[in-house]
Amino acid sequence: MIRSFSLLLLLVSTLAAEPVDWIWTARWVVTMDAQRHVYDHGAVAIRGERIVAVGPQSRIDRDFQPKHRLAIDGILSPGFINTHTHAAMSLFRGIADDLRLQDWLQNYIFPAEAKNVTRDFVRWGTRLACLEMALSGTTTYTDMYYFEETVAEATKEAGLRGVLGQTIISFPVADYKTPQAALAGTEAFLQRFQNDSLITPAPAPHALYTNSDESIKAARALANKYKVPLIIHVDETKKEHEDTLNARKMTPVKVLDSIGAFNGRTVAAHAVWVDDADIQILKARGVGVAHNPSSNMKLASGVAPLLKFFSAGINVGLGTDGVAGSNNDHDLMEEMDLAAKLQKVTSMDPRSVNAYQALEMATIGGARVLGLDAQIGSLEAGKRADIIAIRTDQPHAAPLYNVYSQIVYALKASDVRDVMVNGQVIVRDRKMQTLDSAAVLKKAAEYQEKVAASLLKK
Repeated sequence: MIRSFSLLLLLVSTLAAEPVDWIWTARWVVTMDAQRHVYDHGAVAIRGERIVAVGPQSRIDRDFQPKHRLAIDGILSPGFINTHTHAAMSLFRGIADDLRLQDWLQNYIFPAEAKNVTRDFVRWGTRLACLEMALSGTTTYTDMYYFEETVAEATKEAGLRGVLGQTIISFPVADYKTPQAALAGTEAFLQRFQNDSLITPAPAPHALYTNSDESIKAARALANKYKVPLIIHVDETKKEHEDTLNARKMTPVKVLDSIGAFNGRTVAAHAVWVDDADIQILKARGVGVAHNPSSNMKLASGVAPLLKFFSAGINVGLGTDGVAGSNNDHDLMEEMDLAAKLQKVTSMDPRSVNAYQALEMATIGGARVLGLDAQIGSLEAGKRADIIAIRTDQPHAAPLYNVYSQIVYALKASDVRDVMVNGQVIVRDRKMQTLDSAAVLKKAAEYQEKVAASLLKK
């Protein structure tokens, strides 16, 4: 009789449970929500593209009946958000290292692009970047490059989320020969991917020093018309800062503000040489900063004033930048580690940028920069199901006392085991489910030969 009653209770409980597509469970669930909830033996329930519930595993198992389960004796986290890169440049990985930015751009990158970049190059370079990003836990990335509609196609094919900026620049490049043609192409790109579930299209004037004021104003108008961000490099190097001061008697931030470039959502990449007045402008205009510690260090561009950004209440995300020499990988876990340590050593204060703040920049902070924080960046009911599972069963991950410091200072990109974006599992047990990894790597090897041969030609 007791056994029958127990079975009846179990049956009633099962019938009352709400159906979902997935339940992911882990030893720790790091939500990055406003209350900083971390669930010991927690779970996430997912239906379709969205998270239905997050909490203790006992409660999630009681309330929901899944079609599929995934369990890890590790960590569940929001997917990482890369707020600045040039994905297709993955095929230029390491062609020009140990150089200053202007030398790197003018004498190596721009010539290499002129000889090699085609729509096919961009497609395969983006696939390579998406493969690397997905396997290292990045679920959303922000791009600036050429043939951006092709970048969008490859990104959707991979199942990643992208805020993708079509480059507008003053000289002829692979896709458009004039800024006017680039602006027209940008509008077509914005129209094509408007309201896409994975792609946010955006205009991306390369920088103040590579565009006319008129082109930047036109890009701003397009961004506002289609309610998308404008993406731009801002005050990255001392040379850029001083050249602008000498030519226009204002800093790059003040020039951009004076022409209305910040009158709408803006993602400012780098912002290394900004002064206190510039920071107040960025705050007043709601500009988000994409901080690129590896790139700024490798190019000796300087150290962005993160502590001042935080003090002013400016939203800051992390970026890898491109991997052609300004950085050589798309590893957001490395950027978290470096972002924290770089501020500590320059401020001479080990309390500067703690582990929580570093992870925040890679998740909900990056979402705020992109204006997507209502949709992604934390594990909360109603948000898009962008989730990563990280293993903690390797020597470098044991023991674990603080989950934030473990993610930022101890764990590696290779510890990411499973990845879900928009409710779709795109990495399962470290195997990419949406791209043919072997084909991507084979094509990368073919392009290596082509690019290397092109560099020998005068």
